[in-house]
Amino acid sequence: MSNGDVLLELKGISKRFGATVALDDVDLEVRRGEVHALIGENGAGKSTLMKVLSGAYQPDEGEIVYKGERVRIPSPLKGREMGIAMIYQELNLAPHLTVEENITLGMEDTTLGFVHSQRARIREVLELLHHVDLPLESQVRDLSIGMQQIVEIARALASNAEVIIMDEPTSSLSASDIEALFEVIKRLRDQGYAIIYISHFLEETSEVADRYSVLRDGKQVGTGLMSETDSGQLIRLMIGRTLDEMFPRVEHEQGELLLRVEELEGSEKPCGVSFEVRKGEILGIAGLVGAGRSEALRALFGLDPAEAGIADIAQKGEVKVSYLNPRRALALGMDFMSEDRKQEGLATSLPIAHNLTLSSLTRFAGLSGWGLLSLRREKEEVDRWVDEINIDCRNPDQAVSELSGGNQQKVALARLLAADSDIFLLDEPTRGIDVGTKVEIYRLMGRLAAQGKGVVFVSSYLPELLGVCDTLAVMHNGKLSDVRPVEEWTQERVMEIATTAK
Repeated sequence: MSNGDVLLELKGISKRFGATVALDDVDLEVRRGEVHALIGENGAGKSTLMKVLSGAYQPDEGEIVYKGERVRIPSPLKGREMGIAMIYQELNLAPHLTVEENITLGMEDTTLGFVHSQRARIREVLELLHHVDLPLESQVRDLSIGMQQIVEIARALASNAEVIIMDEPTSSLSASDIEALFEVIKRLRDQGYAIIYISHFLEETSEVADRYSVLRDGKQVGTGLMSETDSGQLIRLMIGRTLDEMFPRVEHEQGELLLRVEELEGSEKPCGVSFEVRKGEILGIAGLVGAGRSEALRALFGLDPAEAGIADIAQKGEVKVSYLNPRRALALGMDFMSEDRKQEGLATSLPIAHNLTLSSLTRFAGLSGWGLLSLRREKEEVDRWVDEINIDCRNPDQAVSELSGGNQQKVALARLLAADSDIFLLDEPTRGIDVGTKVEIYRLMGRLAAQGKGVVFVSSYLPELLGVCDTLAVMHNGKLSDVRPVEEWTQERVMEIATTAK
């Protein structure tokens, strides 16, 4: 491509937050009609760089050249008006508004204060995403995480942007939704749009991107054609070392029965789900978005109402799932990690320390949990876990909202580890985090199994289920298949059951 094809240039961009250098003299060049992958670990500076480009942050140094002119982007609204739209990793929707209102938010067509319907345009966008039947009158809060992500993407497409930034757009999507999104991206590229694509799934970037740039510790450490590199080289650039084992194996053995779930039913899903978990077992549950995987875990933990079902927990006896709530589940030795860390998994405005001990404060109080808190003991526990799972922070008093996505996920997991439950229900624990952090979480799961814990692991990413789990089952439309050793499964067989139940 010639220099005339360059649509956007970021030159010498630097950004600091107090003593923290988030970006250090970063350059980025994006051309018309290309998909440019921005790659790096959590905390490498990818999201900060894109917030500078979208107008959410102002750079301390450097310049932005757009369509051949040096520009200043004072706000995301101004950036969108200029033709730069961003889809954030953490959903940025108004949950009380409808799908239609969210897609057109800030782009309403009005006459004398009256808002005109833009449903024809919205349907065109949704048709591109293969979701033309998405109910426009539904409130966004009533949609699944995957469907909310579709709304985010539709809003960006509806703005007629020339540069579309996608920050982990597939993190909550099913395989069919991802395939449809990739087709949309390719069509937009062929029409001359520029796509900046951020993802921790290197196989995705290899499939969809034309060029790449890698950030590490706030600096650009590599750029080039995707066709001339491989995942090993990208990983070396990302983390500064080789990653010899993507799915580390911590030796563990399965023991006696720890949990038996019988005929678990929700108001719609799950539908009569039954499974068993033994000590030292990692049970994976695969399936498409909306199949009922998350709903099953939430009902079992008591977050969502259950219509029927029995949970038989070792040494605790049988309990009707409909009687459970999170407090009772915790008392029975069962803990839950939500796929939505922003809304449910963390109190992001609170410090790391408070988040870590929220589920287990009574352990630091006298009189069997009824006395005064021992702040010294609590601090010792917090410091131990921050060091043990390598949470990258200034100190435990730092607000969780200031951490990268991967470190936020570590805090959410550390809360479960600190509570020392026997059964861990993990719903998409590696969603939206980088390769290195994923490996750390896989290793932690192996350590839990080695300690005799039982882990139920829901994921939409088949390679990690097949690489980490001991046993696996597949959910289809609220029903769970038989549980089998992971060696008996292939990706093709998992997808066959997930899509057809046969």
